Amino acid sequence: MSNTYGKLFRITTFGESHGAAVGVIIDGCPAGLEVNLEEIQHALDRRRPGQSAITTPRKEEDKVTVLSGIFEGMTQGTPIAMVVNNKDQHSHDYSHIQHAFRPSHADYTYTAKYGTRDYRGGGRSSARETVARVAAGALAAKLLEKHGISVKSYVSQVGKIKLQKAYTELDLNQIDSNIVRCPDGATASRMIGLIEDARDSLDTIGGVVSCVIKGVPAGLGEPVFDKLHAELGKAMLSINAVKGFEYGSGFEGVKMRGSEHNDEFYTDEAGKVRTRTNNSGGIQGGISNGQDIYFNVAFKPVATILQPQQTINDTGEDITLKGKGRHDPCVLPRAVPIVDAMAALVLADFMMRQQANKV
Repeated sequence: MSNTYGKLFRITTFGESHGAAVGVIIDGCPAGLEVNLEEIQHALDRRRPGQSAITTPRKEEDKVTVLSGIFEGMTQGTPIAMVVNNKDQHSHDYSHIQHAFRPSHADYTYTAKYGTRDYRGGGRSSARETVARVAAGALAAKLLEKHGISVKSYVSQVGKIKLQKAYTELDLNQIDSNIVRCPDGATASRMIGLIEDARDSLDTIGGVVSCVIKGVPAGLGEPVFDKLHAELGKAMLSINAVKGFEYGSGFEGVKMRGSEHNDEFYTDEAGKVRTRTNNSGGIQGGISNGQDIYFNVAFKPVATILQPQQTINDTGEDITLKGKGRHDPCVLPRAVPIVDAMAALVLADFMMRQQANKV
């Protein structure tokens, strides 16, 4: 079941980077959910290649086709199948790596596991697979919207350039106001310059995507193995190029004492339970406490670089390898909708599981 995620709101993705198509089957989506295909397409447009000068020039429209489960703009409670055809594959760009193990790619590990691999763009290991997740995530976000829950991700760091503002100081409606998807114009300009420098140097660079989830009710998550933050971490770490996940105070919290870190409870004027601080990141004991959930996701530099590197081939011989083709100098701008999608899928699944927990 390595291609399936979720317990009640469950997705299964299929397809390869240079295959005919990439798609997803969603099982467990409730009937009666109004679906606007333009919203799903908008999410895919935010992820698609070729959208700006700092993304891969591969030209894919990523037009989604619904095969089943939606009738007259409404989910039917039956499996929903969506597919996006691949149209701009340049498989010949990868013939030089047919027998090579690219540094920091999945070529060697896939060969070790399966005894074979699709070398065209990495096949199933390619981030092209995330098209399916984004399509499913848009549907999950629609379900969350009915419960007043919103998910917004943005680029908070590129290389050593870090946004020096907490999410509470930002206007998250400005995320798409620039091509790097950082909601602070001045910082975004510096980030774009750094990405352009990496691109012009035939290199790549990584960074951090931050996510904020608002409107989550208290009580989502399971107390032992399926803790909410553990599932969010699993979901984020399943995204290509992700190397780290932290929520709430994260690693900075180790610098604090308990008296500083504890989130004191109080009852607000409306009678709602709240906390004076939110170092817990909206999750305590693996269960949401009703406050904002926020976390950071670290992305490594894209592994394919257009510089010569030393590696070996599948017979163990030392070779020099130089990347070809069309690749992102920085994955972050296109990773934002992927983080959105995976967060929405986790929350949608837990919303449905919570409804099954109470009479």
